[in-house]
Amino acid sequence: MKTKQKFGAGIWHFATYVDRYATDGYGPARGLLEMIDLAGQVDDLSVVDINFPFVDKSLSLDKVEAALKKNHLSVVGITPEIYTRQFAKGAFTNPDAGIRRLANDMVNEAADVVRRFGADYVKLWPGQDGWDYPFQVDHKEIWQLSVEGIAAVASDNPDLKFVIEYKPREPRAHMSYDSVARTLLGIEKMGLPNVGILLDFGHSLYGGESPADAAQLAIDHGRLFGMDVNDNFRAWDDDMIAGSVHPMELFEFFYTLRKNNWEGVWQLDQFPFREDPVATANSAISFLKHIEQALDNLDFEAMKDAQKRQDAVTATNIARDALFRSY
Repeated sequence: MKTKQKFGAGIWHFATYVDRYATDGYGPARGLLEMIDLAGQVDDLSVVDINFPFVDKSLSLDKVEAALKKNHLSVVGITPEIYTRQFAKGAFTNPDAGIRRLANDMVNEAADVVRRFGADYVKLWPGQDGWDYPFQVDHKEIWQLSVEGIAAVASDNPDLKFVIEYKPREPRAHMSYDSVARTLLGIEKMGLPNVGILLDFGHSLYGGESPADAAQLAIDHGRLFGMDVNDNFRAWDDDMIAGSVHPMELFEFFYTLRKNNWEGVWQLDQFPFREDPVATANSAISFLKHIEQALDNLDFEAMKDAQKRQDAVTATNIARDALFRSY
């Protein structure tokens, strides 16, 4: 099927995964250049999001650029690793001012890499910013540090976009940016035009949100700067193949984007622990291409009329007909 849509993936989709049971990983160790080569094997994949700094400290930007060019890939975003062990008590919210400065420096370095590759944004996933226990933190102070930390790097780089990927929990029991509403409140407090949201479909699901509703809220505030998709069983961030569990909600999510004329990369954030990463990406993109075609077939006026009446049966039938007609 031909497509007008641009598809992307986090480069970590092609990494080797570990957990507390398989601590040596579920496959052979891979470096960044090997991951880029695997990404290049995926049909219709044209952009990647890359973690920074590189694990291999000797790896130059020139070598990464050459690998991307060889595989006909470009960079959509750079994700500074402000969530690793050195930030165990937080990046922007760490009680140690020196660690907070380290996080700031890392993000500013990532901003320079964004410029080098002509990427769209710096992606901030402050996974260690938050708390685990009652009474562990002063909530006013933690929130203030969360807002001021991101505002500082965005102010230092007004020529770039910064996107916040919110998530309810993990690795912290409570993350500072845990929902679309709370993230929008933080962005409003910053008062900066270059800070927005990257909406992860799976994070929204297991946070108890409707991803379509969350997307609409972010769009209404002019802050939906990016998105990525996967799937889960709503109890955890399983990062499964997009559409494998919640195809109707995924369709509604993309319906909301199309209805609002939102344009951007449809990006995968999947973790194929035991599956072949290329096959997993191809499976997801194949279904996303089907969704794109289903949106072309969907009767938007009939859907609008059904929704105006809150007619769930008719709206469901219209959506099913478009999504499953030829699948």
